[in-house]
Amino acid sequence: MPVGRVVLKLPPPAAWQARTQTLSVQGSVNGASFTTLAGSAGHSFNPASGNTVTITFPVTSTRYVRLDVTGNTGWPAAQLSEFEVYPA
Repeated sequence: MPVGRVVLKLPPPAAWQARTQTLSVQGSVNGASFTTLAGSAGHSFNPASGNTVTITFPVTSTRYVRLDVTGNTGWPAAQLSEFEVYPA
């Protein structure tokens, strides 16, 4: 399946404060060997913009998509309520 964009969401803006999560997006055709689709970077979730982050990358064919979250300024663990994957 071609993949070129992920959209990450936190719960409703009124319930969550702004935070930055450092993460990378990885993909795999077999679920065992993953390659980096979008390198590690800080992504800001802001209630003023709906607590939503969109990450784009060159379209690639992959079956499995995962996130590797290595930092979060709002909590000592990864936080997401939705993880949407799109072709482009």
